[in-house]
Amino acid sequence: MIYAENILICIAVPLVISLFFIKDKARHFVMAFVVGMVVCLMSAYISGFIKTASGMSVNDTSVFISPIVEELMKFLPVLFALLLFEATSDGLLLGATGIGAGFATFENCCHLLSTGAESLTFILIRGLAVGVMHLVSMIALTMGFNLLKHYKALSFSGIVGALSLSMTFHGLYNLLVSGTEISASIGFVMPLFCSLLLYIFYKRYKLFAE
Repeated sequence: MIYAENILICIAVPLVISLFFIKDKARHFVMAFVVGMVVCLMSAYISGFIKTASGMSVNDTSVFISPIVEELMKFLPVLFALLLFEATSDGLLLGATGIGAGFATFENCCHLLSTGAESLTFILIRGLAVGVMHLVSMIALTMGFNLLKHYKALSFSGIVGALSLSMTFHGLYNLLVSGTEISASIGFVMPLFCSLLLYIFYKRYKLFAE
């Protein structure tokens, strides 16, 4: 058993203190990183409550509940910045990257402390697959928002559509890695492959940066 709240405090306190000594984009990224860790903890609470209340198995929860909860929770800070502060395209992408990285880092730390870090294979899977998956879903979601803004097509339906895609990507990953050895291998490779596609697209996306 681990105490996730204590882990969050241990990691977040130095980052929060660093905010007094940095500024501009570095400060925004660190703030988003801390928000991502907090969001990860809150998502675990919500998913755990739904699992207990519904009586679903751990596998069913990871496939049907966790992707919805986690992507929605990661999405809310981005929507908040978009609607309330009218953040620029670059600002949204920076914040989303920080949130995704913070979420993935905190989740990986909790899993490693819970299961141990002796297996190099497990470490690589956590870092290159699960961690990258959270980052890819956030970056893709925000790039979709920015493109909608650029073409002046940002609407409720567009926001819901982009969010649905990130949930579907997350759910598909969880489904693949919970299956047979072949499907799990495909799932583990999928985040890295998608990150490469996103990077290629990002080169063109920069044309829409503000």
